[in-house]
Amino acid sequence: MLDFQEIRRDPERFRLGLQARQEDPTVVDNLLSLDERMRSRLRQLEALREQRNLASRKIPQMQDPGQRQALVASMREVGGKIGELERALAEVEGPFQALLEALPNLPDPRTPLGEGEQGNLLLRTFGTTSVFPFPARPHWELGPDLGILDFERGVKLAGSRFYVLSGAGARLQRALIAWMIDLHIRQGYQEKYLPFLVKPAVVHGAGQLPKFAANLYQDAEDSLYLVPTAEVPLTGLHLNEILEEAELPRCYTAYTPCFRREKMSAGRDVRGIKRGHQFDKVEMYIHCRPEDADSMLDKLLADAEATCTGLGLPYRVKQLCTGDLGFAATRTYDLEVWAPGCGEWLEVSSVSSVGSFQARRSNLRYRPAGGGKPTFLNTLNGSGLGLPRTLIAVMENYQQADGSIRVPEVLRPWMGGMEVIEPEAPLG
Repeated sequence: MLDFQEIRRDPERFRLGLQARQEDPTVVDNLLSLDERMRSRLRQLEALREQRNLASRKIPQMQDPGQRQALVASMREVGGKIGELERALAEVEGPFQALLEALPNLPDPRTPLGEGEQGNLLLRTFGTTSVFPFPARPHWELGPDLGILDFERGVKLAGSRFYVLSGAGARLQRALIAWMIDLHIRQGYQEKYLPFLVKPAVVHGAGQLPKFAANLYQDAEDSLYLVPTAEVPLTGLHLNEILEEAELPRCYTAYTPCFRREKMSAGRDVRGIKRGHQFDKVEMYIHCRPEDADSMLDKLLADAEATCTGLGLPYRVKQLCTGDLGFAATRTYDLEVWAPGCGEWLEVSSVSSVGSFQARRSNLRYRPAGGGKPTFLNTLNGSGLGLPRTLIAVMENYQQADGSIRVPEVLRPWMGGMEVIEPEAPLG
């Protein structure tokens, strides 16, 4: 959430920031108008409350019964006016808070201007896109032919956009998760095993509510949400806490399944497993001091790139423009890996600096070592990496002419030493 005191001090900066995001800047003026109405009513309330307090101290000391009764009657009228103003103030506070919570984070000045994904900047490319002496096949052909990917049973179990991984396919997915977690631990992150259901306050604190309510799966009876990403519980890990400066930065990594009720565009990504309502992801997350946010963003990006490099996948790095930033992000880099069977670059990681946006919503603060008032933390997050797109890239980049798939060397210890995935006999 943005600091409204800053909006009040420099509204033009926020108008320009919203314009850069392709958002309506007049919301700033609406907020300022509501704020003025709230302050006007609050001033009236405070004056009436002070009048009532003075009278409450005066009434017991009054000797004249008639004057005392008149003042008591007058205060009944004041009490009625106070009740009316309190209701009028609440009527304004609700819309004000709703508007403030709907505002996205401001873009960092270093974020390039642009209207959408066409404005993103390609920064660098690593590795060479695979050239095979045979036609590259997509994962939606490789997987079923090997008996490791089953679309029909996924649909039977849960409907469209679901699938079943079998045998070496399931093991390869699990190997990727285990290897990535192990790599991030060596990179300096502490592993967390998190609940896959969280309270509304946690989802709100991460910036997913109320804006993305329609995309979330909810257990209404227990008022819990299935996590859309591990970023959500990792943000809420220190909800309403004050950390010590000496404890920072806090670097965490976690695996979770992710659940999103995404409204798929007609005809988009209809083949394969690129897009679905349930997927796995390994997340990296950092709580730090504001002055360390830039170096922590560099770390996250380098660590995500090292994951791609370790898997031997060709990848490229893009910086997102203002019009393509996520709701909470102020600066973001995307990593995309090459999938030769699909013939496209697949996003496997978004690495973002969020500033104090989530910290304000979640009341995440730290106490400076030299003393002083607790200060809001900065938070950063990055996929390290997201599945199933990483799985797709491994399958398609390591395919062989006979339809088998070589197992990347770094994953073999988690695959029981398996070097090649070959056709499996169906077990049902």
